Amino acid sequence: MMKKAILLFTLFFVIDANAQCAMCKAVVENGDVDMAEGINSGITYLMAIPYLLVAFFAYILFRYKKKVKN
Repeated sequence: MMKKAILLFTLFFVIDANAQCAMCKAVVENGDVDMAEGINSGITYLMAIPYLLVAFFAYILFRYKKKVKN
């Protein structure tokens, strides 16, 4: 019951947050296009790695379950 209450609370009472470090914001606002593209590339890299890891482990699990079934 407590888990459901926490889930409902987090779904309906969302607090807006501006999560941006001061250095990143200053570089992007500075107008340096090369630096901004570098930051965007870094963000994309950091975002992609967890998805690739999850896909890799899902593939390993799928292959293991298929091997056990045969």
